[in-house]
Amino acid sequence: MKQARSTLRSPYMEWAKLCSAAPYNLATSGMAEYPLAELGADLQQLEINDSSPYGYPPLRERLARKSQAPPQCVVMAAGTSLANHLAMAACFEPGEEVLVEQPTYELLLSTARFLGAKIRRFRRRFEEGFRIDPQEIEKRVTPRTRLIVITNLHNPSSALTDEPTLAAVGEIALRCGARVLVDEVYLESLFDSPRRSAFHLGKQFVTTNSLTKGYGLSGLRCGWVLAEPELAQRMWHLNDVFAATPVHPGELLSVLALDKLERVAARAQQLLETNRRAVNAFLDSRRGLRCFRPSFGTVVFPKLRKGNAEEFCSLLREKYETSVVPGQFFEMPKHFRVGLGGAAEMTAEGLRRLGCALDEYGKRRQHG
Repeated sequence: MKQARSTLRSPYMEWAKLCSAAPYNLATSGMAEYPLAELGADLQQLEINDSSPYGYPPLRERLARKSQAPPQCVVMAAGTSLANHLAMAACFEPGEEVLVEQPTYELLLSTARFLGAKIRRFRRRFEEGFRIDPQEIEKRVTPRTRLIVITNLHNPSSALTDEPTLAAVGEIALRCGARVLVDEVYLESLFDSPRRSAFHLGKQFVTTNSLTKGYGLSGLRCGWVLAEPELAQRMWHLNDVFAATPVHPGELLSVLALDKLERVAARAQQLLETNRRAVNAFLDSRRGLRCFRPSFGTVVFPKLRKGNAEEFCSLLREKYETSVVPGQFFEMPKHFRVGLGGAAEMTAEGLRRLGCALDEYGKRRQHG
């Protein structure tokens, strides 16, 4: 039975808002918050109102420069979530087919369902490092497919999809009359090895992004879509319905952040490198876990060799005051997602507690 639109909800977002907080929070997928004081903002220069009808020009210009895209191809949005909503709403009509990777970020599925998509899936397999296989996509598309949805870096595994693979997916999309939506919010964390947006691979590509995950600037809600001009204009008109007018002080602060992004990125990169070493050392020491280990990204997605991850996550949170994301929210209940972006001391202690919980859980299973 089809679920009524009015009853649709995002199980993951509810859990993240109500249950993820803990003294040792390894559930967060972005970088630790960047302090406002370090942006050098002068509150005397902030204004509440602006008269720009479709995009504050200084912000749109900076995002265009950052993305190496024409300004008319840039649509600003309140974070990547609204960017994805706008992109999906512009790319398919209710009842049309949308092909979505599996596993994926739960809110992508919730949004597609809310917009009335007929959802089909293609697999990204743990045993294959969560890579995308274009041949599997070829098998799953139909003449009715209007959108193929990918995350790059992959959420929840941080697997990187290279340009040749994306280009192959783009060719499949062209043949069946579909577009390709690539959520690139985690691609921002490839500080030493930046990749250009998939937007540059052809007009069938639509990409979404924000300053949230790679820089610790979540509170600015600075998100954007890159799309061909006609489609971008359609999104601006849809945004009149969904969000209307943005918060102008947030636009002004986003311009300031983009002007200082090199400094913000340097801080994030140093923290991420420190925490990645700690996480890799932890994984080296845990025989009870299997894990695809990416060289990039702000999360890893270990798998319990034995046991129930939801049960383990409850023990970890309740007794050891540490949170990770249960894999059930990514359709892989034997896994859990660990964030690498928190403060270094908190992350180190959280990993220690994670190890203690794994030891206790293993003993409970042996004697249970």
